[in-house]
Amino acid sequence: MKNRILSVLGGALAIAGITLVLGTSNVALASGGGHSPAKQSWSFAGPFGQYDKAQLRRGFQVFKEICAACHGMKYVAFRNLAQPGGPEFTEDEAKAIAAEYSVVDGPNADGEMFDRPAKLSDRWPSPFPNDESAKVANNGAVPPDFSLLAKARAPERGFPWFVFDIFTTYQENGPDYIYALLHGYHDEPPHGIEIPDGLFYNEVFVGGPAIAMVKPIDDGMIEYADGTEPTLDNYSRDVAAFMMWAAEPSLNTRKRTGTAVILYLIVLGALVYLAKRRVWSSVDH
Repeated sequence: MKNRILSVLGGALAIAGITLVLGTSNVALASGGGHSPAKQSWSFAGPFGQYDKAQLRRGFQVFKEICAACHGMKYVAFRNLAQPGGPEFTEDEAKAIAAEYSVVDGPNADGEMFDRPAKLSDRWPSPFPNDESAKVANNGAVPPDFSLLAKARAPERGFPWFVFDIFTTYQENGPDYIYALLHGYHDEPPHGIEIPDGLFYNEVFVGGPAIAMVKPIDDGMIEYADGTEPTLDNYSRDVAAFMMWAAEPSLNTRKRTGTAVILYLIVLGALVYLAKRRVWSSVDH
């Protein structure tokens, strides 16, 4: 009987070990090139985390001056820039930002489409008129829309890490990946890895390591309006946070509401327990 128990325990440990290895491999493979993005520190992490308005404004500046040349945000309207929980520009500032862009409207009285300055109600336009022109300008690849990218490109962490994530409420693997991607460019790939002409080596690119996007930003390329040091690390962190906001603009409200609901349920549960004790304390069982 003792040998049988030991055999079962040994088998269980072996299965757990294999599963752990496979789970770790899944993380590496999902992140491309065998490198898993390291966890970063984010103001919006955890059940009580909130977006940092100053960071979102810096991230928007990086997007506007660098990323918007190739990427659109079709699910984000200019008015969102002025809403609570985001960059929180004033309405006049958001209007001024919108007016810098043209959108196609119409038809007019003559039945023709026309260009006009964007308004707060308009969504962020794509820099390309269609996918084919985007492919021509970007090595045959259509630059992905930024609206949901921080959620869509979050690499799977595999077993057992996703179990831990349930209890730690870890949901920031998307921004972790974006931050790592912008740091993952190298001039030369490791020995044995061939990168096709026109593509670039990135050690963390999902499906990589060959990526069509040239390294978009590096130290000193733009000057922050608030005087923050213009480094690749700050650019990467700020634009990743901004992209998370674009994918989930109501995060601040959701977490505040969730906290209030949990507190309400705790108080309600305590009151129900005390009421039960009072009602049934004098009843023989």
